[in-house]
Amino acid sequence: MRSIRHYLPLLVLLLVCLPFAHAQSSFDFNIGFGWAHAKSLGSVDNSYYDAGPPPLPTFGNTCTTASSSCQNTPALSSFMLGFGGDLMLWKKLGFGVDVNIEPTQQTYLTIQPVSAGYGTLNSRVTLYDFDAIYAPISTKKVELKIKAGIGGANTKFYNNVSSSSTVLGNQNENEYFGSANHFQVMGGVGVELFLTDHVFVRPEVDIHYVNNFSQFGSGLVPEATIWLGYSIGDR
Repeated sequence: MRSIRHYLPLLVLLLVCLPFAHAQSSFDFNIGFGWAHAKSLGSVDNSYYDAGPPPLPTFGNTCTTASSSCQNTPALSSFMLGFGGDLMLWKKLGFGVDVNIEPTQQTYLTIQPVSAGYGTLNSRVTLYDFDAIYAPISTKKVELKIKAGIGGANTKFYNNVSSSSTVLGNQNENEYFGSANHFQVMGGVGVELFLTDHVFVRPEVDIHYVNNFSQFGSGLVPEATIWLGYSIGDR
């Protein structure tokens, strides 16, 4: 919920524009369900976790030989929950904001040694962008939207510790550990299919290029999303 609240101001900006949308064209509010992918960074040397509290990984210390301290990092291959809105100031031109969040944390590394009081380093990725929108096809039932924009990618890390004792029993602690931010550009295309005069579904495919996305093996992040939305104003 903290991640969602952090990006709510982006949607508030679009809500402020509602009176203009009604007077001139249309405003769409969307919620999306989709999937994003970036390949794994590969095998990482985890030996620098052996003494004391672990630092945030530098992600440059990859393994070249087999070692007990080497671990394979996961790919980003995750369900994403999306929030967004589009303001079409003219019939074919407008702008929008999208935020796509991993709703749950993913295990990124196992902290060694676990007996020292550490468990796993978990991650959660958020992608957000501000887009220009072109709609070459716009009818009452179907609208084709082509999007291009800029934004950012944020990877938050959490230290997750599980322990057990005869006095306190089983315990699980999860605390924020640090984050990494990256600039991104994106492009996408979606087909908006109106189920009623206001309710629509929009399958959409986006390609994100995240600069220096060092937590994963590639900055190229394809994403597929099904957006459900409600449109207000004239179309």
